[in-house]
Amino acid sequence: MAAIKSANIDRIRWCMADRNITAKELAAVIGVKDEKIDAILKGEAALSLTQLKKIAKYFNRGLLFFIARGEVNEKKLRTSGFRTLTNEYPDLDAKIKALMERAERQRQIFLSLREELGEDEMQIFRPPTIDMEDPKAAANVVREWLNVNDDRSFDSYRRLIEQKGILVFRSNPYIGPWRVPSESEIEGFSIYHDNYPIIFVRKREARQRELFTLAHELGHLILHREGSIDSEENIFSVKSREREVNAFAGHLLVSDDALSRIDDSQRPQNPQYFDVWLRNPARDLGVSVEVLLRRLLDERRLKKDDYEAYREWKKKRVSSQTGSAPRSYRYREPVSVFGKTFVGTVLEALWAKQITITKASRFLDNIKITDVHKLEKDFNRFNAL
Repeated sequence: MAAIKSANIDRIRWCMADRNITAKELAAVIGVKDEKIDAILKGEAALSLTQLKKIAKYFNRGLLFFIARGEVNEKKLRTSGFRTLTNEYPDLDAKIKALMERAERQRQIFLSLREELGEDEMQIFRPPTIDMEDPKAAANVVREWLNVNDDRSFDSYRRLIEQKGILVFRSNPYIGPWRVPSESEIEGFSIYHDNYPIIFVRKREARQRELFTLAHELGHLILHREGSIDSEENIFSVKSREREVNAFAGHLLVSDDALSRIDDSQRPQNPQYFDVWLRNPARDLGVSVEVLLRRLLDERRLKKDDYEAYREWKKKRVSSQTGSAPRSYRYREPVSVFGKTFVGTVLEALWAKQITITKASRFLDNIKITDVHKLEKDFNRFNAL
């Protein structure tokens, strides 16, 4: 195998430190012995092209990144929004950091395509003026800003949020670059930008759970003008700034009028039966029982001990994540993962001959060319949903 003597070892070391992996772990990635990788990192041995490609793929970088001269300039490589988050969460799991980088790259692809299409000013993010210290009032303003209708589904809220200049991505349950590791506790994250900020939501079987994560991440962008990385624990936390964001999300999804229709006199003494008590209003509003309980807690209509008891009981009942269904409709996945705004922009660029169908395939999670054609055919139907 031909040796690549021009590989920038310092950049490989930077990536290792960034992902917090050892030389031994890198050796396993490229399939060499520990002694070999030690020699490579000391500049005493050269990488083959195949080995360098494996390193580039693992670190989610192009080959040219590892051949370029000079040190890594993180300010040029990453946005300020990304750097702020990773500085705030120094122990962030490497796989989640890689997922965030992919989301940032998709945003950059999106912005470049919009500029090529001459529509770079479309749907600029202009959040409404709100009282950041009053989550309830802020939620009322944002509900009007979004023009929330009777459709309370995740897809409906996602569409309304995307129309306001926010990119909403959702994980893919199948093994691949857009899957959240099963062992991860991350439910979602947001990355703030003045232009097209990002919300990422972990796909769950319960759409109500996805919907609250979506509203929660929107709260970070609107209330604090900053991003966040959220696990289930802090998404439903009653502490610190998360309480404000949770209150915002709860008021956005459940108005005071809707909450007033819940009959407290029917509340069971045993929190295990709260699901039965709130099943119908939760279904009508498209939210989870836990969201209603949070709203009742915020309004002092529910004791904190009862809320915590319900959460503990519910946590024990939730089964582990099951295997995914067969991928019968692979061509539909880009819409689920990247949203209609992103997919529509890629297809517009394809139809305008700004990009090739091969490049469109790459932008759309590397779906097959035949699947791109299927997506083209059905996209107008997706857009009408």
